[in-house]
Amino acid sequence: MLIQRVLVALVIIPLLIVLDLLGAWAIDLAIVVGLGIAAWEYWRIFKVGGYTPSLLVLIGGVVVLVVMRALLGFTLADLALSALVLAAMAAEVFKPRGSIDHAALNFVIVVAGVLYIGWLGAYLVTLRNLPGGEWWLLLVLLAAMLTDTGAFLIGRQIGRTPFSPVLSPKKTWEGYFGGIVTAALLTALLGWLFGMLTPGITALRGLLLGLIVSAVSPVGDLGESMIKRQFGVKDSSHILPGHGGIMDRIDTWLWAAAISYYLIDLWWM
Repeated sequence: MLIQRVLVALVIIPLLIVLDLLGAWAIDLAIVVGLGIAAWEYWRIFKVGGYTPSLLVLIGGVVVLVVMRALLGFTLADLALSALVLAAMAAEVFKPRGSIDHAALNFVIVVAGVLYIGWLGAYLVTLRNLPGGEWWLLLVLLAAMLTDTGAFLIGRQIGRTPFSPVLSPKKTWEGYFGGIVTAALLTALLGWLFGMLTPGITALRGLLLGLIVSAVSPVGDLGESMIKRQFGVKDSSHILPGHGGIMDRIDTWLWAAAISYYLIDLWWM
């Protein structure tokens, strides 16, 4: 499992860097595709649980939110969200069925999925659109990855105290703090290196970003575990060997992107 995780990471990280540096169009397209797959995985989890949320509205809503964020920023976001809520309800009202079992919950599942994956995921695009955004995006994603890696490696070695026994029994407080230290130190180094390429990033900002991302992003991992454990699902899919699915990879990215955007935009821009 560890070898698979490392090999997949050795493919994902250079690919992200190449797409990011190719231009906004390339990384935005990758984000749209990745979040669309994540929306299908989210739908699949609830399907296992016996629910039948609208796959069309779910994936379509996620794609629409991300594309609109890429093209228009937050302009017309209220219109898009309103239309998607109405579409999610209409999909259930007009769905042919012998009974209305789970119809209301299907509606809620779709709205929650569009917000969780589409609205939060679109902050990856918003980050990329900031001045120097190609480097900010890489810094945030690497901070989240380094948090996962540090927590995993240190937790395996010295982890004793369960972090969340119900949702993720293997995670420990030792691993959690190990992830914070790992991410903070290495993002400080990355901040210094990236600062040579764009004026907004510094070692100190890298350190602070690493501390904040590493402290809060593990909640995203636990949040996805909460959804999966509801239905006894281990991985959202098996697209990424050693990692599971796209959702299993981006669960911390969703938190990291949204929080980092406001940190960077309101504090440092």
